[in-house]
Amino acid sequence: MLDPGPAHASAASSKGGYMTTNLKMIERIPLEILNKGDLGLVDEIYATDYVERTGLPGVPTTRDGFKQTVKALRTAFPDLHYTIDDAIESGDRIVHRLTASGTMKGDFQGMPATGKRATWTEIHIGKVANGRLTEHWGLVDQLNMLVQLGVVPAPGRTPVTV
Repeated sequence: MLDPGPAHASAASSKGGYMTTNLKMIERIPLEILNKGDLGLVDEIYATDYVERTGLPGVPTTRDGFKQTVKALRTAFPDLHYTIDDAIESGDRIVHRLTASGTMKGDFQGMPATGKRATWTEIHIGKVANGRLTEHWGLVDQLNMLVQLGVVPAPGRTPVTV
């Protein structure tokens, strides 16, 4: 278990006053940029030389590329909503465990809209320098999301053909 002192803070401990400025700033990404589509915050929070280490295929690995990703996600999932389940800070790194949900009402990355709702988990690691996000790595439970959306059959199940 991590000590919720100055070097480590969790979302639960933020109510106790341990949350740092970096952690509060980075939490604006899922809560304001992704949930509300406030792309103006990207230029405020992301460094000009920001690098996305796990971006979408064909999207630049820059902060402008991140804006493209947000637009594509919010077009495909207009009701996209993120909840922060855990937030941890250690040195120059911020880690979030998130739950995301949304209804696929538009095409996304070559997949046609299904009209189905899905809930999935994500883990994100960000590197912060001089009060700005400089790098990001992410891991999304895409299989679970795609099964719920009806894009792929559940593992171990035979796809139904019509």
